[in-house]
Amino acid sequence: MRQTGGGATIDSASPVLNDVKSRSYFTEKRVGLGNNSYLGVGRPSSQQLSLPGSGGRGPKAKKSGSKKKKVTKAERLKLLQEEEERRLKEEEEARLKYEKEEMERLEIQRIEKEKWNRLEAKDLERRNEELEELYLLERCFPEAEKLKQETRMLSQWKHYIQCDGSPDPSIAQEMNTFISLWKEKTNETFEEVIEKSKVVLNLIEKLKFILLETPPCDLQDKNIIQYQESILQLQELLHLKFNVATEILLRQASTLADLDSGNMEKVIKDENVTLYVWANLKKNPRHRSVRFSETQIGFEIPRILATSDIAVRLLHTHYDHVSALHPVSTPSKEHTSSVTELVKDDVENVEKAISKEVEEESKQQEKQSHLIQEEKLKVEEEQDDIEVKMSSAEEESEVIKCELEMKVLSETVSAAQLLLVENSSEKPDFFENDMVDLFQFTTLGGVYHLDILELPPQCKPVKGWMIVEILKEGLQKYTYPPETTEDFETENAFPPIEVTLEVHENVIFFENPMVVRWDAEGKHWRTDGISNVSYKPNERLVTFSLDTFGPVTLIQDAHINMPYQSWELRPLDVNKVLLTVTTVFTEIQIQIKENLCMLSSVKLKDKKHISILEGTWMTPIPFIIALKEAGLNIFPTRYSHFYVVINNKVPLVEVKAYRQMALLSSTFAFGWSKWNLLCNSTKVVFKW
Repeated sequence: MRQTGGGATIDSASPVLNDVKSRSYFTEKRVGLGNNSYLGVGRPSSQQLSLPGSGGRGPKAKKSGSKKKKVTKAERLKLLQEEEERRLKEEEEARLKYEKEEMERLEIQRIEKEKWNRLEAKDLERRNEELEELYLLERCFPEAEKLKQETRMLSQWKHYIQCDGSPDPSIAQEMNTFISLWKEKTNETFEEVIEKSKVVLNLIEKLKFILLETPPCDLQDKNIIQYQESILQLQELLHLKFNVATEILLRQASTLADLDSGNMEKVIKDENVTLYVWANLKKNPRHRSVRFSETQIGFEIPRILATSDIAVRLLHTHYDHVSALHPVSTPSKEHTSSVTELVKDDVENVEKAISKEVEEESKQQEKQSHLIQEEKLKVEEEQDDIEVKMSSAEEESEVIKCELEMKVLSETVSAAQLLLVENSSEKPDFFENDMVDLFQFTTLGGVYHLDILELPPQCKPVKGWMIVEILKEGLQKYTYPPETTEDFETENAFPPIEVTLEVHENVIFFENPMVVRWDAEGKHWRTDGISNVSYKPNERLVTFSLDTFGPVTLIQDAHINMPYQSWELRPLDVNKVLLTVTTVFTEIQIQIKENLCMLSSVKLKDKKHISILEGTWMTPIPFIIALKEAGLNIFPTRYSHFYVVINNKVPLVEVKAYRQMALLSSTFAFGWSKWNLLCNSTKVVFKW
């Protein structure tokens, strides 16, 4: 603003002027006064304000001392009334606007809700259809179990028509007859015993498969005891026969002596058994290193044994008949009996209801037939109707019986599957520091029976006859070290015996194997009494020092390949899938079709490993046992959660997930998810 000559010249672009204009305009409109109003608040004239850019000067400003006209009380009330009306009008407009917006919002919500309800109804309809399909698909589980039952029932008939002379392992009388007849046979050579052992091992294998493949609900306690006793009797008899055959062989040691060393050395190999035997005939104290020809297997015997009438035997059985049999898991009797009784009650109730209806209908028809005797044709038609109704009722009862039988079977299958994934609540019995826990470790490569034997009397040719002294006690073991050592001067007269063994070619050790010995008194494996263990993986040779001879074996952590790093189940064809399991040490691929499994490939540190199991189709239980015996154990047990840190799931949830994956595996691919470890025990997360 500029002042010149006492007058005020105001630029129209000035903010003050603009503010005055705006206030004057709104006051005029609000009060309703014109330019000549009493309050003098009119629109400014062009004479009072200079136009923009005119550069003109306005009239002189009024003196500050000039008096302003006062607003009367009526006018003030009128202004307040108009202000209140304006406020109410604005509030009404705001209310109407809010109601309109709210109605629009509710309409949008209603449309969205209707759309969502239609989608939910459509999804529910689809879900009901899928559930019906799922019920149809899940019928395959009891149907498959029914086929297995029929197969087990036909196995006896198939064994009967084979006529191979072997007994039926499930029949106790035949097994007892077989064992008694073989006990009576004497003077069998080692080769004859090996040939007979194939039949015995086959029987033992069948008995073990019966215990493992038969659902626990179908196994009675007396049958379990019978099968286990038959297994133990066959194992003991087989080992006894090997001892007798070894004695017969050692009687002929002098005739089988080596020309260079003068001692007897014999190696007999078979697919299930390998015998290494050495007889000390010359008693040369310098000949203390025993190495069997064409092998690196042998012993370093002390001087006292090199000068004694002894024989050293290494009997390598490719199976383990020393370890105790694993207990057979069975479901609780209460659960099995309750399920069976409930379904049996349903069957009985349905049968009673159907029979009652048939009887009532027949009684009514009989009464009608007595009352209406004259209409013979009509009676005959009614009798035909009765027969049709009775036949239809019988058919209906048969259908209901079949459905209830499938229900029983489905319940038993679910219980058996649930038992497979249930974890034991109690840890196995306490083991001492030197004792081996067979729930944590597993024996691999069979058992090496190391024995120092007393050399039996040798055959003597006399006038064309061979005379031999037969001891009543049979084959006797040489006690080393002896129980009393008072007659020996030096303290180190009985040092440990160094032994070199060869690891079975079909067994995989991911870490250096542990050597353990059998304690015959405590009936368990122990790690004490063994020292200086060394392993050469390229030559597959293990060397160690043994205080006392006896059965030894190699063990490995049973959970070395657990937990998995990843897994994938991918479809290959109809009813054919590929299961890939990746662990820290290996990647295993397994093909599965119908009721058969096959090892597809094994990779060790990005290198393919050739196994004799590849390309061989087997049923699940034999396949799992074969993989475990080869060192490829990827199958947890009910005690594994004590030795592996995992996120345990509720067994029922786990079984349901497995069942759904099994039903859809021919079409969808499934894989592991890292979120499965993070969620709680009631949820299972995997990719598909």
